[in-house]
Amino acid sequence: MNNKSKNFKIITLGCKVNLFESEAIASALIKAGYKQTKSDKNIDIIIVNTCAVTSKAAMQSRQALRKAARLTGADKKRKLIAAGCYAQVGREEIKNIENIDAIIGHLNKHNIAEIILKDDYDKYISEKKNIFSEKNFSCFSTLPIGIRSRPFLKIEDGCSSFCSYCIVPYARGKSRSMPFDTVLDSLKKFGNAGYYEAVLTGINIGNYGADIVPPTNLFELLKKIKQTNPIGRIRLSSIEPLHLTQDIIKLAADSNILCGHFHMPLQSGDNKILDRMRRNYKAEDFENIVKQIVKLTPNAAIGADIIAGFPGETEEAFNNTYQLIKALPISYLHVFPFSARKGTLAASFAEQIPSDIIKKRASKLRELGKIKKNIFYSCMKNLVFETVIEKKDKQNPELLKGVTSNYIPVFFSCHKKNIKSGSMIKVKIIKAIKDNKVFGEAIL
Repeated sequence: MNNKSKNFKIITLGCKVNLFESEAIASALIKAGYKQTKSDKNIDIIIVNTCAVTSKAAMQSRQALRKAARLTGADKKRKLIAAGCYAQVGREEIKNIENIDAIIGHLNKHNIAEIILKDDYDKYISEKKNIFSEKNFSCFSTLPIGIRSRPFLKIEDGCSSFCSYCIVPYARGKSRSMPFDTVLDSLKKFGNAGYYEAVLTGINIGNYGADIVPPTNLFELLKKIKQTNPIGRIRLSSIEPLHLTQDIIKLAADSNILCGHFHMPLQSGDNKILDRMRRNYKAEDFENIVKQIVKLTPNAAIGADIIAGFPGETEEAFNNTYQLIKALPISYLHVFPFSARKGTLAASFAEQIPSDIIKKRASKLRELGKIKKNIFYSCMKNLVFETVIEKKDKQNPELLKGVTSNYIPVFFSCHKKNIKSGSMIKVKIIKAIKDNKVFGEAIL
């Protein structure tokens, strides 16, 4: 059977970094002649790119692997690969699942396409390497071009912070950065392929450059991107509060190269809880950063991650978080119920919060997030934004869907012919209706 007759399917769980890695693997296989499919029929290879950030994510990864194992069965010609974070930290649990041909953690994930091409699976069941032995950033051989309208580019991997609740450093190792020139060259390739926007992503992107010799930082990289202009604009996927410097915010305010969209993992608005989490800032630091963003870029979207029900979170502590978010011009929230991860400090903390209380607090925060999003969208009415076109609206093919520079998904009509996904057009926001669906009109 030649490569061109082989079909592969990738199932991705978790974050934008995982999405980038899945798309890079897919691009390499497509380049080699394989065909990607979403169907469960006639599959030769299934790759499950797993997540382990929460207990639920680990459970969902096992479920996805078991379902895939039923599809591949005991047929030796069909291959099933477990990859990603859970493959790194949950190898022994995965071994209990039948019909898995390879368990590939993060040290070898860049070689998955090569492993498939060489039909070299056997040693990747028993092999286990220490992720902390990885000192350098490893690049994929192929960029994910032609897969999405706004491609991701992973410029950093790993994290050296070791927050008390987080399993990610144990899955991905310490922070490592893509070389400067490789970032610029990759963005140039995206630009040459017709993309207007690329999303810079990483596990702790604000730590970019600390491991490069001589050391540099994210702002210096962003300045170089502005100078060389390899692509229309870039967006930061997520950045730690203290890494979002005034220089970076000012760059977004003074130029079109960086989107006015900042997503920060706040996690808690209570200083005692932040200390127990081993976060390196206080609630008032976050508040000051948000105010600085609004001062310099008034229309920017500001997103925040929140963990509900961290051990020791009293009603007072929860209320501190709730009131901080309520008072600030936050645009949207990503809320995560606390999940104890074996091997982290927080898993052994006393004062674990009952699951029903965690659920109630998470629900209350999500409702607040909906209100904040509605306020933000309403404030954008009649304003015009550069918008990257993604696709046609499934419910109304006459409408296109795009994402504005400040991260508003907008549906709009456009009479311009031959408009391509990934290209840019100016859109005026007209209205936001129930469930925060936003409509606009193209400005030609």
